[in-house]
Amino acid sequence: MPAHTGEVRIVRHYPVSADKLWRAWTDPQALMRWFGPSPDTVATLAEIDLRVGGRYRIAFRSPDGEQNEVGGEYLEVVPRERLVFDWAFHSTPQRVSRVSITLAPAGEGTELTFVHDRFVDVQARDNHERGWHAFFQQLQHYTEAP
Repeated sequence: MPAHTGEVRIVRHYPVSADKLWRAWTDPQALMRWFGPSPDTVATLAEIDLRVGGRYRIAFRSPDGEQNEVGGEYLEVVPRERLVFDWAFHSTPQRVSRVSITLAPAGEGTELTFVHDRFVDVQARDNHERGWHAFFQQLQHYTEAP
């Protein structure tokens, strides 16, 4: 697979602190407020053991009742700077990929660089790219809330 088809890269600037973005990804209560591809998606579970070697599980239900669950292991945890973890849907545990999130000060806010890589094929990468762009819309709404 060509290298350029092997990752999803999203870079966004948020006018909030790295702390708020860090909590969005690592605090179960915060994560459940935005995690999903649409405002009608309901996060039903967020379990986080935030340490290298710790595990996480997140479940969410779409408006049509479809239930999804993802999970994995934390590979790197640098508070308010970097988070790296395995990513696999419960329905396909053998298809493990990797997510890396880097937070950096940028002007009046924080730049978030998101990279999802190590996909099993181009179709998996393309599906995740569509999904992540929708998820990032929800993260935007979360960061705008008081």
